[in-house]
Order: sequence, then C-alpha cells, then structure tokens
Amino acid sequence: MPVSSIARHRAVGHPTTSLSDLAAATGNLAAVGGRSALAVASSGMLMTMLAAPASAAPAAMAAVPAVDTSGLTASARAALAPRVTVAADAVWSLDVPAVTIVADPPARTRVKKAPVKLAAPASAPASANGSAILEIAARYVGVPYVWGGTTPNGFDCSGFTSYVFAQVGISLPRTSAAQRNAGTVVSRADARPGDLVMHPGHVAIYAGDGQLIDAPMPGGAVHFRPIYFSNPVFVRVT
Repeated sequence: MPVSSIARHRAVGHPTTSLSDLAAATGNLAAVGGRSALAVASSGMLMTMLAAPASAAPAAMAAVPAVDTSGLTASARAALAPRVTVAADAVWSLDVPAVTIVADPPARTRVKKAPVKLAAPASAPASANGSAILEIAARYVGVPYVWGGTTPNGFDCSGFTSYVFAQVGISLPRTSAAQRNAGTVVSRADARPGDLVMHPGHVAIYAGDGQLIDAPMPGGAVHFRPIYFSNPVFVRVT
C-alpha cells in the first residue's frame, strides 16, 4: 500500500519589529534583556522618549532664581534701629557737688552726780546717828524687796547688807550664811550700831536701842523696825 507523505509547513508567525521587541521586554525584562538592549540601541525613538524627561528636570530647577533674604530684611532693620548723632565738637562735663567738711562736735563729758545723802528717818534710833553704815543704809529706806536683788532697784536681805558695807570699803560674802562667819560674834550688850544682826536664813544691820534696818521679805521694803526675831546673833565686821 502506497504511503502518502503530507508536507509540513511552518506556522505563520507574527512579524517582529523593534517596537514589538520593546513591548516584550517590558513584559518580561529578565527574559529578553539582551534583545531589548539591542532594540534600544537600534531605535532612536526609545532614546528620545527616555532622554526627554531626564533632561527636563535640571532645566526646570535651574530656572528658579535665588532669593537674597538679607536684602529683604535690611530695610526693616534700618527702620527699627535708633539713630543717635553726636556733634563732633560736643563737650562732656560732670557736675560735682561741693563738699563742706564740718569738725566733729566736742565730746560730751558725763558728769557724775554725787549721791544724795538722805537723813535718817525719824523712826531711826538716836544711836544710829554718827554711824557711817547706818547713814548709808538709811538712804535706801523704801526700796522694795526683790529675791536675789543686789542694787537699789531691789534688794534681798544679804544683797542689802553687802551693798551698804561696800560703800564704806568692806566686802561681804553674798549669802547670809557666809556673812555669819565674816566677822566676830559679840554679845547683845556689846552690840553697836552698824553691826550685823541675824538669825538663821536672814541678816540685817543693827541700828541700836533694839532696832534694825533690813530688806525683810517679798512684798516688803527696806525699813527701820524693832528686832522681830528671837535669839538674834550680833556680828561685828571690821
């Protein structure tokens, strides 16, 4: 049986151009990289399309003019800046007030007043006259009793006796107990005006004729009075 042969023909293909190659390259750039590059090289249209936008951007940026900001603000600074002008022949001067020197005033001299000597009150015994200690003690009649007081602003009993004796140069201890041992004990019959007279916890100055002067107690004052305690002790201080 005879075998007939059928002729095979190549399928009709689509014509290819540089543009079709470009389209294929954009669809699959990795597969046709070599051919696309060849199409780019052979086509002036692609070069023109790609080159035109790239060259347009620098031209547009170069067209923007530069702005001088210092020139814009110079006029404003000139308008706000104060304008001070001084003549070339101006003369500066400083007025200095006159100073008058006044001599120091003379120093004030403090005049020490002599203490006023008071006479013994009428109630003082006659034997008190002539006793320097009794005369001094009589000046402070009426000074109030003050606990711990040692000045004419206020006395306690031993503060009064020590203050009076100090006026005649005799220094007594501060307390009544210590003053008990500051001299010699004498009997009542031998006691003289100006001796100390005391009993435990209190001291006074003997005024003679059974009387004394003392700073007695809170609420009281220095005064002459009869000896008001029993068993008085007389001490002579010289």
